[in-house]
Amino acid sequence: MRVGQARETARQWVIEEASGTPGFCGAYTAGSTNWLPDDADLTTTSDLDIMVVLTDPNQGSRRGKLRSGKFRYHEVLLEASYLTNDQLQSSDLVLSDYHLAPSFRTASILLDPSGHLTALRAIVSREYAKRQWVRRRCVNARDRVRGHLRSIQEGIPLHDLVIACLFGAGITSHVLLVAGLRNPTVRARYVAVRELLADYGDVEFYETLLELLGTTRIRCGRVGQHLATLADVFDTATKAIKTPFPFASDLSDIARPIAIDGSLELIERGYHREAMFWIAVTHSRCQKVLSGDGTAELPHGLSDSYRDLVDDLDIASLADVRRRSAEVERFLPRVWEAAERIMASNQRIEDD
Repeated sequence: MRVGQARETARQWVIEEASGTPGFCGAYTAGSTNWLPDDADLTTTSDLDIMVVLTDPNQGSRRGKLRSGKFRYHEVLLEASYLTNDQLQSSDLVLSDYHLAPSFRTASILLDPSGHLTALRAIVSREYAKRQWVRRRCVNARDRVRGHLRSIQEGIPLHDLVIACLFGAGITSHVLLVAGLRNPTVRARYVAVRELLADYGDVEFYETLLELLGTTRIRCGRVGQHLATLADVFDTATKAIKTPFPFASDLSDIARPIAIDGSLELIERGYHREAMFWIAVTHSRCQKVLSGDGTAELPHGLSDSYRDLVDDLDIASLADVRRRSAEVERFLPRVWEAAERIMASNQRIEDD
């Protein structure tokens, strides 16, 4: 299916299901598909993200049967998320947010009863590449790194510590992608930042980013083993899940092609070290489910698979995670220096 067709399907869902929600303000597309033209293919390892804007900050808990997370609608895999209209009150708020601004500037406005989203997008698109906003978004990404690192505390389950550590390390790539006006994508962030740094002649710096992730020396065959065991653990977790938690819809049958097939695609393209980021995040989320909702033991041979994974990443204990987070913290000034170099060289960035 073409991306343009998927956007029209998303519009239909908004009209038919979301628009009747009390406090509905509008909806727009988000995520990596906003960087694609209408005639591009929407692959089976991608979904189309929708942001639904509501007036009531508590409306999200009273949506009733309105779907959220990943779901299939007319053969398109959609992912619906919700935010309140106060997050989109001004262009300054959006332009400063490294999650909101990159995709909002090219978003397809699916429904906009008041016209506010359309007017806001015009301002964001015009101001997006101004130096002051690029810098603010880089600061926002750097602050997110520190936020994840500071959440690492004693008494937290290992899988949650690992997730915090992985994202703390992983968002360093977003600081650089934002500086380069590139897409701060989620699953393929390391591929994207490698391409960015290659364009700026700094591939050696990229290897240090992989060191913070813990994957510089891991072999392709070993990553393939981790993915194979993850596939079985993933299937076990999808059957066990009962307790709601953020990103639970990422652990579902319809999301399996993104987590498993998407990781395999990266490995086959020669990006096995980069694939380990999402493999490790997904396995950690599976562990979260199984530790809370799992009633049966994992099949023989899988029970130690998570320990093998965190051992390979060298973050198998609180002490390991703290050491790695300290390394990331110490490296942040160098990430910022690299971001400054990119901003200074980026001819697409406009002076204020």
